[in-house]
Amino acid sequence: MHETEFDREIECLMRAKHKNVVRFLGYCDDTQRSREIFDGKHVMAEIHQRLLCFEYVRKESLDKYINGAYREWGTCYKIIKGICEGLQYLHDNHIIHLDLKPANILLDDNMEPKIADFGLSRCFDENQSRDITKTILGTIGYLAPEIREGGVIARSADLYSVGVIMLEILTGQKGYQDIGDVLESWSDRLERSQRDTLCEQIRVCYEIALECREFNPKMRPPSARDIIDRLHTMESIQERHWHPGGGNPGRT
Repeated sequence: MHETEFDREIECLMRAKHKNVVRFLGYCDDTQRSREIFDGKHVMAEIHQRLLCFEYVRKESLDKYINGAYREWGTCYKIIKGICEGLQYLHDNHIIHLDLKPANILLDDNMEPKIADFGLSRCFDENQSRDITKTILGTIGYLAPEIREGGVIARSADLYSVGVIMLEILTGQKGYQDIGDVLESWSDRLERSQRDTLCEQIRVCYEIALECREFNPKMRPPSARDIIDRLHTMESIQERHWHPGGGNPGRT
């Protein structure tokens, strides 16, 4: 890892302390001199080692769960919310991740998502929220189009990546699917007494994902907080229908 990239990752990691962000424990940056043979001559060479230490996250990364045969909607919904809450925390602390993808989201024993890998991240001062880049090498398919074209770095770039991830969680695969096909693929796996409620959650998540994937950054949700608030609003409406007047639960 290049020194600048290493220093950037350390700076970002030291700012990030949240249940949905992988916990950074420490680092080592060590240089030693060693006598080596180069072109048949004895020379003194510098051996540089850099190590990052993180909490141990026992479960697999999100890409393994998405591709598995046992996806369960309650867990998927929890993961979606957790990713958004972790991302909002990063943005509140002036960190733009720039490489969000399922392989960079780890899952703990409780299937709580943890955002990892800050090698491409940008940390901004409180009064600074944008930057111009021509060097970001994020993952094709998850990287926002304006970043691929060397445009402005802003929080909306991470929201684009979140939209792609949400669609993969909903469909279990890469690529676009119609909402009707998505709901049909889930229908038989949902508990019958809650099917209407859970299908509404899936529909709302699908709509948010499409908004996040808008080509124009200004057409995306204003923030991860906006996504979280929309999910909470939907949950509140469903709760009122599910427990009318605070009485016994009924079907929606």
